[in-house]
Amino acid sequence: MDIISSIREKTKKQTRTVVLPRSSDERVIKAAEFLIAEELCNVILIKNQDSQETDIPLIDPVTHPKFELYAEQFLEKRKHKGITSIQAVEILKDPLFFAASMVSNGDADACVAGSVSTTGDVLRAAIQVIGLHPRSLVVSSIFLMSFEDGTVFSYGDCAVVPYPNPDQLASIAIDSAASHQAITGHDPKVAMLSFSTKGSAKHERVELVTDALNLVKMRVPQLQIDGELQFDAAFVDSIGKRKAPGSLVAGQANVFIFPNLDAGNIGYKITERLGRATATGPIIQGLAKPMMDLSRGCNWVDIVNTACVASLLSSKIH
Repeated sequence: MDIISSIREKTKKQTRTVVLPRSSDERVIKAAEFLIAEELCNVILIKNQDSQETDIPLIDPVTHPKFELYAEQFLEKRKHKGITSIQAVEILKDPLFFAASMVSNGDADACVAGSVSTTGDVLRAAIQVIGLHPRSLVVSSIFLMSFEDGTVFSYGDCAVVPYPNPDQLASIAIDSAASHQAITGHDPKVAMLSFSTKGSAKHERVELVTDALNLVKMRVPQLQIDGELQFDAAFVDSIGKRKAPGSLVAGQANVFIFPNLDAGNIGYKITERLGRATATGPIIQGLAKPMMDLSRGCNWVDIVNTACVASLLSSKIH
């Protein structure tokens, strides 16, 4: 069974509710109708100015019984930034912020947005309303890279944090390992990637990776992780044994942590195009509860799959 089919099957066994804030998008409507028809999850649609026609009931933020509560909560969270109660009310009229409030309050388990919104807008609502998971220092992402033989790898971060510092890179590694296990059911073996393997090169960019590795080992000592590793040492068993003898990860990694967004974004696209892998993502991680960001070029099937991933993750985050 391929990874998407597996995720859908797992999702069917749960009773989760996903909120979709952009009912003005016909792709969102089609995805919502499919999710309900296939009993993959419950769906909440938020009313927009130009909402598409559908038999699914639409939630109007302004007339929702919890609108004032959400606005008060948002004011409390953001008053240190100087916003007023009037501004809080206006912000909560935005479907992105209202949907994030539903997730934050447990009135929905997850949110999927971004088909007509920028990544910045989606993550701004997520961070300001839902906030970070207690273990996380930064919001980041993974891509699931799946192959025809059923093999699945996770690549992080390929979409959010351009140049992480050691603390942020450590957080990305920890969150990527947790996401991989939650989605695939496989124990993570995490490789901290670099252009150097075990001191073969001396450079400040290598030190960034090794500093992050040491932080991970202090925070999550039970996690199987190693670095710094070149990709071939992390991926090919014979090379791993030669370049990093005794490593429990070298040559066996299934989670690959790139040192920056340049490497991560290029890496996943090379794997997708030359390696003929299917890339699923970006899967946003690091939040207290799931709020996923779609590409504005997505199709309705992408929205369905992302909703299933969000639903699955909502049962794993604690």
